[in-house]
Amino acid sequence: MKTFDTVLASGSPRRLEIFESNGYTVRVMPADVDETLPEKIKPSDGVMLLALRKALHTEEKLVEAGTHGDHVLVVAADTVVYKDRIMGKPEDDDEAFEMLSSLRNSSSLVITGVALKAAGKPYGRVFYDVSEVFFNDYSDEVIRDYIATGEPMDKAGAYAIQGGFGKHIREYKGSYSNIVGFPWEKFQEELKKFREDIG
Repeated sequence: MKTFDTVLASGSPRRLEIFESNGYTVRVMPADVDETLPEKIKPSDGVMLLALRKALHTEEKLVEAGTHGDHVLVVAADTVVYKDRIMGKPEDDDEAFEMLSSLRNSSSLVITGVALKAAGKPYGRVFYDVSEVFFNDYSDEVIRDYIATGEPMDKAGAYAIQGGFGKHIREYKGSYSNIVGFPWEKFQEELKKFREDIG
């Protein structure tokens, strides 16, 4: 079975930490792509589409630079929170407040799309994972205090389960790492299939 060098097409420190905590040494090459989605696209299709755009963008850069080698795996991901609508990262404090207000005393889905692409070769896989998060009933003051920390601004849905907002989460179902930003367990399953496809 082939061993791949891994290139993470993401600037997310949380995704990098997940890989490193699982013993991976990865190259980081964030992908700057258009994240506009077609209207009425399903959240699962949307995150897979964006993950694929990121993977192909980074693959193209590797091939152009001649640094893709024989066995380089590009891994890209995109995460959204979904409750009645797709929530990405908030644009400003007002949008963060609106997102967190809509989540309290309810549940929402965290959906991450992942794309795997063998750089310079016609092999790849795209998949997604879903977790459900249940929130406590918290006050407007709690929301404002959390926003003041700055933590919500680079998080889908404006919160981090592993950060300061974790105490306001009652429970979750599914993969914890997916809620953080990368579905590690599902990734391992799909990576095995990817390797089998290549042979």
